[in-house]
Amino acid sequence: MSKDPAFLFYSSDFLTGTMFWTNEQVGLYVRMLCAQHQHGGRIDTNVLRTQCDSITNGELVYSKFKHDTLGSYNERLQIEMEKRAAKSVKAKQSVESRWEKQKNKGAYERNTNVIRSENENENEIVNKNTIPELNEFLKYANLSSDYKYSLTAKYEQWVADGWKDGNGKKIKNWKVKLKSTIPYLRPFKQSEPEIIKYLE
Repeated sequence: MSKDPAFLFYSSDFLTGTMFWTNEQVGLYVRMLCAQHQHGGRIDTNVLRTQCDSITNGELVYSKFKHDTLGSYNERLQIEMEKRAAKSVKAKQSVESRWEKQKNKGAYERNTNVIRSENENENEIVNKNTIPELNEFLKYANLSSDYKYSLTAKYEQWVADGWKDGNGKKIKNWKVKLKSTIPYLRPFKQSEPEIIKYLE
């Protein structure tokens, strides 16, 4: 298991316990707490002693730590570290147990919280890219009949080009592409020959 990167810090309790300390004492105390946390719950007693002797009235900081054969430790921080570690292990076991039950029942296939596979995401993209029928294309545009010929021409052009736009780029979402194209289409009220000439 990787090292826990944090621990709970109760600001009210900390302020109460260090209210009349100097900034130097508070700074050393915080650094020693961090050292304890980063070194698995113990710091070298000699290091702690040396650090406390290097500042004025460092005995106050030293008194916040207990000592055993493994080194020095702040009791409150040790308790919080152990509680956090136990909670992490319990949460992991709970997730593994839940996952195992769902897997055995086949429920993971219906659970929206389960991470979808890469293939499923690709299928969703393919569905958006599926070439629609001409009627669906015209219906989605929702324009007057004057635009029918322009829309049909655009549709047939994209199909002929392998579902790519005029710049040769693959159309990833035809609905979005159509919306951005509509402002450039023109309606036709002219005679049929003029329409055919435009479409060519």
